[in-house]
Amino acid sequence: MVSGLLKLATRLFGKSANSVFLKRLSLKTRTLASLMHRMQMNYEWNTPPQPEWFDHYCDQFYQFKRTQNPLFLERGIFGLLAIKQGANVLELCCGDGYNAYYFYSIRANKIISVDFNIDAILHAKRFNQANNVEFKLCDIRNEMPEEIFENVIWDAAIEHFTEKEIDKIMSTIKNRLKPEGVLSGYTIVESSTGEKSLTHHEREFKSKEDLKGFFEPHFNNVKVFETIYPSRHNLYFYASDGILPFDKEWEHITVK
Repeated sequence: MVSGLLKLATRLFGKSANSVFLKRLSLKTRTLASLMHRMQMNYEWNTPPQPEWFDHYCDQFYQFKRTQNPLFLERGIFGLLAIKQGANVLELCCGDGYNAYYFYSIRANKIISVDFNIDAILHAKRFNQANNVEFKLCDIRNEMPEEIFENVIWDAAIEHFTEKEIDKIMSTIKNRLKPEGVLSGYTIVESSTGEKSLTHHEREFKSKEDLKGFFEPHFNNVKVFETIYPSRHNLYFYASDGILPFDKEWEHITVK
């Protein structure tokens, strides 16, 4: 029906006029979406207690335009780089499921995405479900899917655990990875004042070297690199007993 109306309008007013109308209508829609996501974000993060997970549609429809900060895209892309075509992937602390749908699902054969927060899992199933993604309620301190994976992703969550918990989880991750499988992820650098960026963070990291030290007892090869924006200092990591992304032997992977 809409297609028919557009064809009729094109005959009556011409394509250029209709294109201008549609662009203005799209702008109004984006403006409304931005306003609603701004309201949602302000309410959720300014009304105690702070949430344990973030709805990345607030980034997509509100924050990206306001801040021009591509961090939420950067995280997904660096995670995607480590995934081999057709890999079975375990995503830890998946939160809203945004990355599983918009980044990892296009390359993975199967993704199991877990989180201990029931609201996050319900949100992920409703808004970010894909045919090759399974969202599961799971506290990785005590349990983790028993399968073997080519990739494990631990994005924006390692800082939510104590040092003792991180070491235990790292051992479990190692047992879930194939011999040359890759663990990848992201975290935030501790502020210069030592104040935590979120109240429920247990262990923020002081530097690349500080973070790297948590992986070296478990993996032969570790790579940590950083990006810095006005509002946030970020650390990314890859760990494996095999080849890592950006190694000399690493082959660039293209999506088929």
